[in-house]
Amino acid sequence: MPEPAISAIPGANSLRWYVLWTRSNCEQLVHGQLTAKGFEVFLPKVGAWSRRRGHRHLAEAPMFPGYLFLHHPMNKASYIEVCKSTGLVSILGERWDRLEVVPDSEIGAIQRALGARLPVFPYPYLREGQRVRIARGPLADVEGIFVRGNPTKGLLVISINMLQRSVAVELDCTLVAAA
Repeated sequence: MPEPAISAIPGANSLRWYVLWTRSNCEQLVHGQLTAKGFEVFLPKVGAWSRRRGHRHLAEAPMFPGYLFLHHPMNKASYIEVCKSTGLVSILGERWDRLEVVPDSEIGAIQRALGARLPVFPYPYLREGQRVRIARGPLADVEGIFVRGNPTKGLLVISINMLQRSVAVELDCTLVAAA
């Protein structure tokens, strides 16, 4: 019985999600070009308030500014075809046969959240123990360690190393950015 053919590149013929990094405000341009070429591209968008001519209105904006997702088997020919897109900086990864892959479950979760028509908004990506800086508010520019968070509040630990003492402040996680 003949053995099944094995590709030299793991996963080269399977559908996977790849991250495309675009120039500033070129997400829709890259999306349009790749869709026209027959690629499956996912550009998640959220409502964002915009001001034009003194009036505020709700407009769609990329959920992840500067990024969109490609669902396609990646071989050298398709990699080159994708890279020809105007406005594309790169496909995330070391080289064409070592691209970073986003798990199907993560993309599926984003798609389901958008499909549920519930309010979706950007949220800072923070890990416990990460050094953070307060972006705005009464504690603007204060740095500390992010200890825990829930949907609305986090705990910021501010330390005085010489005294080996710390204090904790509970605050709104949307005010926090990685330091």
